[in-house]
Amino acid sequence: MKLDVLLEQLVSEGLVEQIQGNKTAEVSGIVYDTRTAVSAGSLFVCIAGAVFDGHEYAEKAVEAGASVIVAQKQLSLPEHVTLVMVKNSRKALAYLSAAWFGYPAKELITVGITGTKGKTTTAYMVHHILEKVGIKAGLVGTVEVKNGKESIPASHTTPESYLLQKYFREMVDNGCKAVVMEVSSQALKLFRVGGVLFDYGVFTNLEPDHIGPNEHTDFEDYAECKSRLFKQCRFGILNGDDPMAKRMLAGSTCESMTYGCKEGADLTATDIDLHRTDGKLMVSYQTKGCLAAEIAVPVPGMFTVYNSLTAVAICQKLNVPVEVMQKAFLEVQVKGRLESVFLSPKFSLMIDYAHNAMSLKSLLTALKEYKPKRLVCLFGCGGNRSRDRRFEMGEISSRYADLTVVTSDNPRFEEPEAIIEDILTGVKKADGAYVTIPDRKEAIRYAILNAKEDDVIVLAGKGHEDYQEIKGVKYPMDERVLIREILAEMSPEEKERLEINA
Repeated sequence: MKLDVLLEQLVSEGLVEQIQGNKTAEVSGIVYDTRTAVSAGSLFVCIAGAVFDGHEYAEKAVEAGASVIVAQKQLSLPEHVTLVMVKNSRKALAYLSAAWFGYPAKELITVGITGTKGKTTTAYMVHHILEKVGIKAGLVGTVEVKNGKESIPASHTTPESYLLQKYFREMVDNGCKAVVMEVSSQALKLFRVGGVLFDYGVFTNLEPDHIGPNEHTDFEDYAECKSRLFKQCRFGILNGDDPMAKRMLAGSTCESMTYGCKEGADLTATDIDLHRTDGKLMVSYQTKGCLAAEIAVPVPGMFTVYNSLTAVAICQKLNVPVEVMQKAFLEVQVKGRLESVFLSPKFSLMIDYAHNAMSLKSLLTALKEYKPKRLVCLFGCGGNRSRDRRFEMGEISSRYADLTVVTSDNPRFEEPEAIIEDILTGVKKADGAYVTIPDRKEAIRYAILNAKEDDVIVLAGKGHEDYQEIKGVKYPMDERVLIREILAEMSPEEKERLEINA
């Protein structure tokens, strides 16, 4: 592809400061990662990262065959190499990548979801409903990328811009008509979604998070980055109950609507009912405002009301029939996010990714609203991570759960017993009952075999993960598989006592 074609959008938006050399050079590929091989005719984008500055690699890139260098710092290069000076090389990479893959986002209905919590669940809900209504959709998020043909494990909530545009192109080529994606604050800060005009931008909520070195300097910086989504979308859908909703729209030009549980939102949930049906924890409610419908979702908690309202709002904008939406909601299941594992009508079993004090407290508080006979929380903490997290999670579980089952998570290079001792320091600050069982499968077996009628059991911390990391090695370990193995090993008498038919 010719360089001037790649640069069209960057030039038109005034993001190119100077071009030294051949403006029509033929480009054979785009490279931005110094770990990726540079070939003859490549365009190398110098990214100034937190640890390494790509500008320092420019000379080696030229020696390897790069014929175009894109930089935001002045460089001294051989005459045969074209230097493109830009205001921001990360933003330039996003625009160059979009051009390289033929602006695939323009061929998709694009839904971007941002917020502190709820992005993953909301994304899966919207994706599931679009698929049910016959709109083949891609998915980009914390757990995985679905390109319309395969599932690819995710390494970041929002991939680097080049990879994101590559996924968009694959989605289009695989017949997708839409994409639903999580948009992190870091992605907005680092322009990973630069050059994408979203059809719908969604705001779930905002709480202090991701503030510190290499993330956001303070809460205002965090909020400002989140708000950027609404400067690059056609239509905004925002949680009107969150006090930061108006801040998100400051300076935006998009049309917008709000959803919530309080009066005044464009789409409001009323008659909210949290209930249990045959071991399943449900939420149901009536909507009013721009759409009147009865909604029921087999995922517990008030945050499910908010997450599903987002999906309702998007479906309403896309003219999805109410009956299709209602049926799709009843089938919603998000892997590792309040994921129900139905074993018996006597008790409820769930898997969730909650792996810090804030998320664990939110999870347990939501489950207590169902008034279980006992709330049982099984969890561990990762090794080679903050010890404070262990103390905090231990105390939260002991304070909010009736029984805490302390076990192992990813011990990494620490001994599981040492991590458990730290957790117990926190557990003993409150008055909840507890047991310690280091082997996670045995811990899950204990929780199931000792379940009482109307118990709610939650396996926290692993969520969608299917491995356990020990001494630098990731061993296969999926809690769903462990549960199946435990059921296969149970005696007929145990199954009969617990009313397990599997």
